[in-house]
Amino acid sequence: MSAKDRINTIKQMVSNEKKVTVSNLSEVFRVTEETIRRDLEKLEIEGILTRTYGGAILNENSQMEGVPFYKRANTMLVEKRKIALKVLPLLENKTTMSGDSSSTVMELLKLLKNRKDLTILTNSTEAFNELSKADVYVVSTGGEFNKSSLSLQGRLTKEIIKKYLVDVVVMSCKGLDMENGALDSNENEAEIKKAMLEQASEVILLADHSKFDKKAFVQLADLECIDYLVTDQKPSEEWVKFCEKNSIELIY
Repeated sequence: MSAKDRINTIKQMVSNEKKVTVSNLSEVFRVTEETIRRDLEKLEIEGILTRTYGGAILNENSQMEGVPFYKRANTMLVEKRKIALKVLPLLENKTTMSGDSSSTVMELLKLLKNRKDLTILTNSTEAFNELSKADVYVVSTGGEFNKSSLSLQGRLTKEIIKKYLVDVVVMSCKGLDMENGALDSNENEAEIKKAMLEQASEVILLADHSKFDKKAFVQLADLECIDYLVTDQKPSEEWVKFCEKNSIELIY
């Protein structure tokens, strides 16, 4: 086995097992312990692990940093949390909701853990981890796993969503445009959100201030379909008037 292949295998082993020992790796790969220590040093420089006496342990954050979802989750985090808090009053009398796989909606789900009277339908796989010990009842859409967005997508996902009717759908977008509506950058994700929209009595759209007057690749929904638009700060007067004209309750 080449040095490169050995290091990649060690990387996978520490990812799976969370910790490794120099003596065990030396035996497995039939190389000296000094060679293994050099391998671990290279992986430590990459940020994959931290060397300890006799071995190394996984840096949990190193896995998250390589996933686009977690990169998004740490962007505009303060704004996302402000938005999530503003949504809570809108859900007080709701017993069923659907939520997309966005990092903004995830901040909201974290605040709903104690809602024993609430059922949440979601295609977010990260939600299952976050809500695994929560009181809230969670329903999975099923579907094809997207490792980048930590979400479930595809034909099966849409078919499952169509089996449920919910009081409200909560979703985010990549951009807002007065002419083109709510926009997204991923066509597969947009299709799932559209399916959720069709099954909900009310629609809550979450968008931080950076999303206003911003274009994106795919049209998600006409803004006339939105009941509530929740953001972190007051948008321009033009947007305030636009929401009033189109009967969109603007919350900031």
